[in-house]
Amino acid sequence: MESIGDHLKQNLDIVFIGFNPSIRSGETGHHYANPNNRFWKILYESGLTYRKFEADEDATLVDFGYGLTNIVARPTKAADEITKEEYRIGREKLKSKLEYYRPKIACFVGKGVYQEYSGKRKMGWGVQEEPVIEGIVDFVAPSSSGLVRMKLEEIVQIYHQLVGLKNKN
Repeated sequence: MESIGDHLKQNLDIVFIGFNPSIRSGETGHHYANPNNRFWKILYESGLTYRKFEADEDATLVDFGYGLTNIVARPTKAADEITKEEYRIGREKLKSKLEYYRPKIACFVGKGVYQEYSGKRKMGWGVQEEPVIEGIVDFVAPSSSGLVRMKLEEIVQIYHQLVGLKNKN
């Protein structure tokens, strides 16, 4: 199964960073394509997009100042299938991408993604005090997976913080 391409360009407002593509995303070639994933609904309900986009429209997000990438490119059923070596390589590639593209905000879609990227074990939701790359705001948001037990309204509130942050930066 093929990995799916990034949707990145320089100086985006926000780059959303996931663990890795789902099997469904690998099959379709689009980010957050699993019907149980609430990413597109969260973006809309939080005010980050003016309507609910579909996974096959993922490439159009760059027109709104948003990018999409993952810490690991290989599609899997679950993040626990990712190896330590894949994370090590992915962490270095992700740092290089962020340094090159210089988004204002790096939004990590799940605490575990940020833990793998930063090496930090404890963090809260939202803006992190010390960014990994100077000049790029690290923002930790809940995973959009349907497996997450948080109420959708709580998740949406956390993502809504990005609206004000994006306008401020």
